[in-house]
Amino acid sequence: MKTTEKPIGKPIGKPTGKPADDPIAVGPETEGLAPVALFVYRRLLATKETVTCLQANDWAEHTPLYIFSDGGRDDASWADVRQVRQYLHTISGFASVTIIERERNYYLEENILQGIAYVLERHDRIIVVEDDVCTSPVFLYYMNDALRLYADEPRVMHVSAFTNLSVPEYGEIYFTPHMSGWGWGTWRDRWQHFRHYTSRRQALEGLTQQDQDHLQYGGAFPCLQSLDRTPIPWDICWEIAIYRRGGLCVSPTHTLVRNVGIGQGTHFRSNRLFGWYEYDRPVRTDAVTFPHIPIQANEEIEQAYARALRDHGMRYNLLGRVARRIYRTLRKLLGKG
Repeated sequence: MKTTEKPIGKPIGKPTGKPADDPIAVGPETEGLAPVALFVYRRLLATKETVTCLQANDWAEHTPLYIFSDGGRDDASWADVRQVRQYLHTISGFASVTIIERERNYYLEENILQGIAYVLERHDRIIVVEDDVCTSPVFLYYMNDALRLYADEPRVMHVSAFTNLSVPEYGEIYFTPHMSGWGWGTWRDRWQHFRHYTSRRQALEGLTQQDQDHLQYGGAFPCLQSLDRTPIPWDICWEIAIYRRGGLCVSPTHTLVRNVGIGQGTHFRSNRLFGWYEYDRPVRTDAVTFPHIPIQANEEIEQAYARALRDHGMRYNLLGRVARRIYRTLRKLLGKG
């Protein structure tokens, strides 16, 4: 593992922009801002867009940035990785930049989990971004305010910046047991409950069928299918950990991030030829306030989630519906569906 650290940016001070007035007076202090951990692989253009969006945040210059660059699997991927790394060493606009270059291919799970552990050894909270997540200019305001506000609320285990929903009629924020991994944060004491499962049996031990139905929103969100992958994705393990603790995630009522690599990621591949994603919408750009609301799930929002998560948010056009019907028919004929 190669580590490069370079302090850059300005001394901590007052940011150039202002968040909206906060009814509970979560202050605009820039002392002790949470570090951002950015995980990258071989997608140069997506990585550049992700970093550019982060740099556009007023608090970027006061934020430590850790970048975990995974190694290649073969000659072609290593060529892409080297291009990405060349760009990484030009990044400025943050309080400091620490680049960790993996000497081999860790794959997404190991890179992320070891990276989170590395940062949480040094800080008590973390903001996590992958290399295809374009953040709103108020992303760092929101994440830091939430991480400060709920630091002493152990039931709040996760801060999401992405939401599948757009429900401003419910106010500024809501709580849900469902986590999102597109721009998120947590605390060291919450993350200690994370366990990276190695088998479906291990992951589901002690969970009833009712628990599993609840995790999958009655079948609308078949996330437990991920337990058959090797390695098991980190995000379903974290979703289960939150559920086991009776934890909740705080989320804005309109998304603060947009995935610029939809269909091209390690865990999430698809083709826009067959339809569109209902949640692929512009980000909110005015700061989020944190009103006093009960720390509990909203049943109406949970019902909306069940609808929004159907087919992972994909809304199929005519070609997509035909292709999907053929695919399902073939699976049945092969005994897989």
